[in-house]
Amino acid sequence: MREFDSLDGAILIDKPAGPTSHDVVDAIRRQFQIKKVGHCGTLDPNATGLLIIVLGRGTKLSEKLMSSDKVYEGTIKFGETTDSYDADGELVASLPVPPTAVEQLNELAATFVGDQMQMPPMVSAIKKNGVPLYKLARKGIEVERQPRLIHIYNFRFSAYTEPIGHFSVACTKGTYVRTLAHELGQKLGCGAHLATLRRTVSGKFNVADAIPLDAALKLSLSELEKRVIPFLKLAAS
Repeated sequence: MREFDSLDGAILIDKPAGPTSHDVVDAIRRQFQIKKVGHCGTLDPNATGLLIIVLGRGTKLSEKLMSSDKVYEGTIKFGETTDSYDADGELVASLPVPPTAVEQLNELAATFVGDQMQMPPMVSAIKKNGVPLYKLARKGIEVERQPRLIHIYNFRFSAYTEPIGHFSVACTKGTYVRTLAHELGQKLGCGAHLATLRRTVSGKFNVADAIPLDAALKLSLSELEKRVIPFLKLAAS
């Protein structure tokens, strides 16, 4: 039986806004010449925060790590609806924001807590007949999607200054926070979109223990090895 290599495991990256999750994988693969590299749970390009990067035989644990619950922090801009439900999309509607306070936003947010069937947005990486939905959306094509069961553990606002609300949400994997923002805006009657998003927790791992991507790419191979969470520890997490 082959023993585990010092690079068989995972590292925790604090992803910046801009690159895709796949870009982060490619950068680490190229910099350290590691054949097998993957990520556990896609972050949209403009989203920041915790991205678990699995290395070597650690890639065998991708599915297990992806299934973990997540915690996000972010901001929602009320009064503007976009086609992607986030700040990257095209503005499709703009309405005045009614007088609102944090307490009212939390009352609305509380209606999302628990099990619910969530419809994935057209602008998503979900595939229809092998084609990502976002590619169809770019062509103006909208297809039938199947709602997915998700669970929201907690959804709370901590501050609000019109038109921006600051929130945190704890949820199961596969939850589209963009869709929560969109539907919350509909409930408030003025529309909304997700302005910023940062993943702070994935399972037992916290972004406080992650290293920024640019700093990770400056590590020597031996320095990288010291930051790797070993395979056996990952498997037991």
